[in-house]
Amino acid sequence: MEHTERRRDIKQLTREDLARALSDLKQPAFRTKQLISWLYEKHAHSFDEMTNLPAALREKLAERYTLNIPAEVARQVSKDGSRKYLLELADGVTVETVGMPRRNKLSVCISTQAGCGMGCAFCATGMGGFVRSLTSGEMYDQVMHVAEDFGTRPTSVVFMGQGEPFANYRETLAALRWLNAEDGAGIGARHLTVSTCGVIPGIRAFAEEPEQFTLAISLHSAIQETRNKLMPGVKKYTLLRLREALDQYIEKTGRRPTYEFALIGGVNDTNPEMDALVDFCAGTLAHVNIIQLNRVKNSLLEPSTPEKAAELVRRLNAHGVEATIRNSRGNDIDAACGQLKQRVINPHNA
Repeated sequence: MEHTERRRDIKQLTREDLARALSDLKQPAFRTKQLISWLYEKHAHSFDEMTNLPAALREKLAERYTLNIPAEVARQVSKDGSRKYLLELADGVTVETVGMPRRNKLSVCISTQAGCGMGCAFCATGMGGFVRSLTSGEMYDQVMHVAEDFGTRPTSVVFMGQGEPFANYRETLAALRWLNAEDGAGIGARHLTVSTCGVIPGIRAFAEEPEQFTLAISLHSAIQETRNKLMPGVKKYTLLRLREALDQYIEKTGRRPTYEFALIGGVNDTNPEMDALVDFCAGTLAHVNIIQLNRVKNSLLEPSTPEKAAELVRRLNAHGVEATIRNSRGNDIDAACGQLKQRVINPHNA
């Protein structure tokens, strides 16, 4: 009986793998460039679309590889123009992705994992638990899905959806590089932002990468006891060690990390919490993004007040720390920070 190997997702092949695969099929070297263009620049949905490849080659590729494109299960449009998508991957797992247009720009927020194992108290994704990590191709395809729906090229991508990117470091980095590549999405490295809960080995590795990708840290408290309660998944990465890693990151790269701080009423908007945040940030290059907590179903946490947010900005500015209040996009369709999870919503029953 003939043994049939399981076909591999072609987007899991590196440039070198693709070149080797085509060489094995006795193809000239220029075919690699053509294939990459179809996979990433033109984002072909099938091998049949690759019209400048010989028909025989397309058949051989289809025999050996799959070309998986996520299927849209649900789509919601916010009053601010943001769109949230529930996308189904090849194995039936679903993830959420958000497109956020503003003037002539389009920002895309993508997921790096289905579910998340960090268990943050303010995040809907963590409440659902961890399902699996995504491949670089599945991350790239989220961006392309949004681009195709809006009919325009994305100008920035934030890895701030479901999952902890540095718990899936290799695939996240591969996705970043394809999004940055001239023969990929062609998005500037500084417009590609990775948000981590503070996974220190990932921060140290990220500092060694040659590209100027942007780093954001979900901080949410500079008091260890509070942070442990809010973010139990990173308890072992203490604030002292996190600050050391970030100092080394800044020294190594010269780049400014962003601290994300979701302001929660009665939890991290008190005087001691504000003082601790000022102490943590003072004397560093960091920029603090203050976000009013977005409400999450079944969570007892409540947003703080606009007055508290303004006070925190004043305190940070007084100590030479740049800080801004970020307006959440898409919270009327549960598409804002901390609200993403894998569920289908009937808009008529929402």
